[in-house]
Amino acid sequence: MDSISVHLVNPSDNSFGTAVITPRWLFVLAAATPAVAGDPILVDESIEAIDPESIHPGDIVGISVHTGNALRGYEVGNIARDRGATVIYGGIHATLFPEEVFERGAAHSVVKGDGDIAWGMAVQDSMAGKLEPLYDGGRIGGSEFLAARWDLMDPAKYMWASVQTIRGCPKHCSFCSVWRTDGQQPRQRRFQSVIDEIINLRRIGFRFIALADDNFYPVTLTDLRLAREQGNDTKVAELMAVRTERFQLMEELAKLPKDMVFFTQITMEAGEDGEYLDAMKKANIKGALVGVEAVTPEGLKAVFKDFNYSGDALARQLQTFKKHGVHVLGSFIFGLPTDKPATFDATVEMALKAGVTFAQFVMMTPFPGTIDFGRWEKEQAKNPTMVGDIPITRYWLIPIAVRPKMFTPHPSMSSGEISERTQKVWDRFYNWSAVWERSACTPTLRARVAFMFLSKLYRQMYAGTGISTDSARKKKAKTWARWMARQCKRLFQAKPMPDLAYPEWALPAPSLAQPTFAGLPLIEASPFIVLPKL
Repeated sequence: MDSISVHLVNPSDNSFGTAVITPRWLFVLAAATPAVAGDPILVDESIEAIDPESIHPGDIVGISVHTGNALRGYEVGNIARDRGATVIYGGIHATLFPEEVFERGAAHSVVKGDGDIAWGMAVQDSMAGKLEPLYDGGRIGGSEFLAARWDLMDPAKYMWASVQTIRGCPKHCSFCSVWRTDGQQPRQRRFQSVIDEIINLRRIGFRFIALADDNFYPVTLTDLRLAREQGNDTKVAELMAVRTERFQLMEELAKLPKDMVFFTQITMEAGEDGEYLDAMKKANIKGALVGVEAVTPEGLKAVFKDFNYSGDALARQLQTFKKHGVHVLGSFIFGLPTDKPATFDATVEMALKAGVTFAQFVMMTPFPGTIDFGRWEKEQAKNPTMVGDIPITRYWLIPIAVRPKMFTPHPSMSSGEISERTQKVWDRFYNWSAVWERSACTPTLRARVAFMFLSKLYRQMYAGTGISTDSARKKKAKTWARWMARQCKRLFQAKPMPDLAYPEWALPAPSLAQPTFAGLPLIEASPFIVLPKL
């Protein structure tokens, strides 16, 4: 009998030859693959599409799907099963809709929740001929996180590496599923293991690292104040323990080679915490994705995010990040019920006025697992909207060529108008003169050139709001993005430091990493696209 190979596939409809950031789950699940199965074959379709001929009868194919790539994931699953492989799904979407992967994706089994332990069990059972239809990994603790198998990565294919330090978010934004799927209780990884993994990556030539966290700022000053006002000493102690660990991590990051650059994701409230922002700056955390979402009080209330500021107060708070040396990738949502035509101009004016370094402008999408989706699904049950034979509430199953760009009706604007206005906002924020002006934040001419290329690449890859839908224009855009990606990769390359020493920790630190078979966590959880977590 021929040997069995294990394949792990990150599905994507678009391959660019070079990826901006490593799909961390791919390398974590590689570590979770039992040694008896050998080294898994890793396929990241954001780089190159899978070759069906590489799959043989008896092989095991693991596919992680989020809502955005579910349809492509199901295509890969059907290809694999047709070639005689055992197909196992995981990821946020498979966790939320396990029955769907059997119906549409030719699944033999599904791993729900965290896959660090459950994936290994599924592989072992499959090899023993006793595969179960469902494995529930639940939410494992930080001490159970596995270290990623970066030795299986081709460093030439990625601009940025990724390391996770914490999972879960205490907020409850209506458009985000993180607090429901990953929990509101932060599960924090020991800072020693984070540093050791970062050193591994710097040794092989990565100096740009995304701290791929649900929320790098899990404890706010308001959280502490309220706990103290309530006289809840136990809660205060818990919060302070998490906060102290954050500062310990940043203190150690500051000791790493000075050419390293980190990027993460935090909530707007961090702008009130100067001590925290100063620690981020010392740790070389140069920037953060900040969910601004809306610039009006009505818009913020609509997404359960009224803890954010609006108007001039919003501009001042965004500027606070920059004053403390932390650049902002602002994330804005269009298509909220409170939006008006004037909202688009007001939003881009705010982004420019506040000095936001990068920005993304996304159209409102009800993601499964969110409050918005549940509310929309109930409304649709009364009078379902169909696209062919597929209900609009299963929009991810609609072929991309005919898939609407917006799914929920707006009270005063058509989806076409919202799409067109959103595109104009992208165009204005990322025109050459505006990008060149913002590039002055970098220290050297080489860095300014890198900033220009990255800005244009980001806009090219992520500003898809449905204006350019014909195949010829898509092909041209993809070719242009591939070229820019190659140029950006050269600019981000760093000389490996194989002799970089590991710290000698007072206590042995467990080997830890991201606990998921869920793909890139924030892509699914919210409208955030999380590209340059960079």
